[in-house]
Amino acid sequence: MKAFKLFIFLICSACMSQAFAADTPEDAVAMVEKGVSYMQKNGKDALITEINAKNPEFIKGAIYLYVRAMDGKILAHPINQKLIGKDMLNLPDADGKLYRKEILELAKSKGKGWVDYRYNNPVSKQVENKTTYILREGDIILEAGIYRAK
Repeated sequence: MKAFKLFIFLICSACMSQAFAADTPEDAVAMVEKGVSYMQKNGKDALITEINAKNPEFIKGAIYLYVRAMDGKILAHPINQKLIGKDMLNLPDADGKLYRKEILELAKSKGKGWVDYRYNNPVSKQVENKTTYILREGDIILEAGIYRAK
């Protein structure tokens, strides 16, 4: 009986670790690509509307899709609606890095890539390393980020 209980415990532990597995860079890229695909079929305005309506297609655990205009203003954000219409380019991360400006510069120069910064994780309530994948599509930037281990 002890062996059976140990077996069940190990199976449950494995399942739980999978359920709480860390998000990967591939997850962030996939979320951005899902947004691009939706936009190609339905248009930019429809994508913005769906993200702001908190469509679960664009929220996967801690990863979510948001949209920034090329002037820096947030156009769509499914988690914090207060950010919509805000330009926070001059607001630094926890270490003073103006990462939002870096996002715009990367979008203008290369069109896609990763930007690293430190940000408050709403789950852990700690400032943690974060990386965001960005992709420019016309006059907007689609973004999805993940928290990373130290």
